[in-house]
Amino acid sequence: MIILQFLIENLIDFVFEILPQIHHNVKCLILESVSIERVLHAVEYPNLTQLKIFNFNKEIISRYFKADLLNLKCFSLICYNATGLHDNLVVPLLRRMSHLEERTLHVCILNRPTFVNGIHLHKEILIYMPRLDKLTFYINTTNEINDSIHRLCNDDIQRTFSYTNHRSVISIVDYFGTYKAACHVFSLPFPFHRLQWITNNFPPIIFSSVTDLKLSDTVPFKPEFFIRIARSFPSLKYLFVRNIRSPVWSFRESSSVNDHSYSIVEYSHLILLDIDFVNIDYVDQFLNESKTRLPCLTELVVQFNALKNVTENFTRDATRRNCAKVKRLIIKNLIDFPKDVYRYFSSL
Repeated sequence: MIILQFLIENLIDFVFEILPQIHHNVKCLILESVSIERVLHAVEYPNLTQLKIFNFNKEIISRYFKADLLNLKCFSLICYNATGLHDNLVVPLLRRMSHLEERTLHVCILNRPTFVNGIHLHKEILIYMPRLDKLTFYINTTNEINDSIHRLCNDDIQRTFSYTNHRSVISIVDYFGTYKAACHVFSLPFPFHRLQWITNNFPPIIFSSVTDLKLSDTVPFKPEFFIRIARSFPSLKYLFVRNIRSPVWSFRESSSVNDHSYSIVEYSHLILLDIDFVNIDYVDQFLNESKTRLPCLTELVVQFNALKNVTENFTRDATRRNCAKVKRLIIKNLIDFPKDVYRYFSSL
C-alpha cells in the first residue's frame, strides 16, 4: 500500500512526477484542503480507500465532495479553526461516506443552538455509517448564552452517549460568566496533538499525545492547577495561557518569603510559553524557579511591564534560570529592547 502525504511543500513537485507510475497503488491520501484540486486532478486513484484532510476549507470541500464516496473506508477530517458550518457542510459530507470503517473527526463549532452530544452524533451521522468500526473524535461547541439555552452540566452531556456504542467518551462543559458556554466531547484515548481552551474544569486523565495546549478561564488558576497540567500533559511543548483574574496569592508576597506550600512544577519539554494576556502573578508562577522549572524554554511571549516587575528590573536571581535559554522574546509594541534585557536573557 502506498500512502501519499501532501503536507511538505518542497516535496510536492517530486511526488507529482512519480504519480503516473504509482497512482494505481495509492490507497491513502493525506492532504491539506488547498492541495485537493491539484492532487485529485493529477491522476485517477482506483484503489483509494483512505482520505485525510487538514486545514478544512469550506469552499474547496463543498466543490469536490458532492457525490457519495462509497469507496472510502477510512476518513480523517481535522480542523483547528472554528466554523459555523458544521450542520450545513460537515454533517452532509460525512453522510456520503456510508462504507466507512474508520473515521477521525476534529472540529470546533461556533454558535450552534445546542451542544453537539451523543444523541446528535448517533442520529445525524453514525446511523448513516453501518460499517463503522472505529470512531475517534474531538468536538468543541462554543455558544453565546441566552434565555433559551438550558444550562447543562458534564453529566447531562455524558448521559447522551449511552445511546451509542462508544463508552470511552469524556465531556467537559464550561460557562464563562453569563455570556458564553463551551462543551468539549472526545473519545479516549485522546490522539490529537492540540487541545484548546481548557479551564479549571478538566478531567484527571493523561493526554500523552498533546504537545500544544491553550488554557483560558474567567476564574483564577490556583497553584495546584498548574501541577495538574504538568502531570496530565507530559509531552507539552507549546503552552498558551489566558487569565486576567488575580489568583489567591501575590508574587510580591510570595517572593518575600520562601513559599514551599506547593511542589515545584516542571514542564520538561516546553519550548514556547505565551503569557501575554495574564495577570502578573501568573508571570511569576512560570518564571520563578521556586515554583516552576522550564529547562527547555526558548520562546517567550509576555507583556513588558509584567516582565520588568517580576524580574525586578531584570536583576532577580529567582527568575533568571528560566529565562537563560530564551532565544526569542516577543513583546508586543516593543522592537528595541533595553540593554538590561539582553544581559538578563543571555541567549537572545
